[in-house]
Amino acid sequence: MTPPFRAEHIGSLLRPKRLLEDRSHEDECIVEAIRWQESLGLKVVTDGEYRRESWRLGFVSKVAGFARADAVGNVDLQRDDAGNVMRIGSAPVAVTRVRRTGPIVADEVGFSLGKTKCTVKATLPAPSYLHYPRGRNCVDRDVYPDLDQFFEDVVRIYREEVAALHAAGGRYLQIDEVAQTLLCDQKLRDAVRARGDDPEKLIDLYIDLINRIVRGRPAGMTVGVHMCRGNAMGKWVAEGGYERIAEKSFSSLNVDVFFLEFDTERAGGFEPLRFMPKGKRVVLGLVSTKTPALENATALQKRIDAAARFVPLENLSISPQCGFASHEKGTTLGFADQEAKLRLVVNTAREVWGES
Repeated sequence: MTPPFRAEHIGSLLRPKRLLEDRSHEDECIVEAIRWQESLGLKVVTDGEYRRESWRLGFVSKVAGFARADAVGNVDLQRDDAGNVMRIGSAPVAVTRVRRTGPIVADEVGFSLGKTKCTVKATLPAPSYLHYPRGRNCVDRDVYPDLDQFFEDVVRIYREEVAALHAAGGRYLQIDEVAQTLLCDQKLRDAVRARGDDPEKLIDLYIDLINRIVRGRPAGMTVGVHMCRGNAMGKWVAEGGYERIAEKSFSSLNVDVFFLEFDTERAGGFEPLRFMPKGKRVVLGLVSTKTPALENATALQKRIDAAARFVPLENLSISPQCGFASHEKGTTLGFADQEAKLRLVVNTAREVWGES
């Protein structure tokens, strides 16, 4: 079987305490996580992103030339249901010419492939993350007086990594795209405009960067884009359905699969799926990783039926809306919650499609 599968998850998993206390346990903890995923009936596994600080900074820490700084403008404010607001911080900034000096995820996937017969999914942050938090100030202007040169270097790094991933045996790549989805939110469109960026031109840029990266991908590699509105410790960055970006992003991104957040009303309805090109696969992120409350199985099946009004049922799958631990510190969920959520995903897939 080839991906995507009927039951998917987005990649990151809660880190065991002993891993956080002693990084020498990485290998054994990853093997345990793989065995646990297999035991749930998943046909796709990841290493839980256990070797990374976070979903995004794992990339920055392995690529030469980046430092960290604050975002520019109110573009990285996280919120929760209680009304608390905090900045994400640690935005990347290129202080020298950026370059790939070694594997970014290829070695992670290579290790996992040797420990399972399941499909191993690689995850990488989208290149938009390297630009969106700071806009034009994502680089030292003395180093990159022409921002297009920075993007050329970034695309080269990703293409080199995709080739290395394939050489290591990886055949499944998920690109985690937050920026395009954030630009569904009028507040964030206003925030980027206030610092001098045009939100529509940013969406065009971020689509183009992904397409340049995947254009020459090796034959037999499945590539998907995961879209969400931020997810860390139960917090989010944006709200608003996909309507603002759906026609452009869904029709223009040259990928095989879309992993789309649909766990709350903040993500809007399924109507934007009408712009999904024929034959594209859609993984519905219906199960929340922001709250331990377990979704109702019958309600999930009804939501899948509702989505099937716009995308044929045979082209749909189900997953959580995001990873369980976007940062190594984890989230508001415990390990029992994580397991219950993934079991629900697998069981729902079997009920709807007869397979996981």
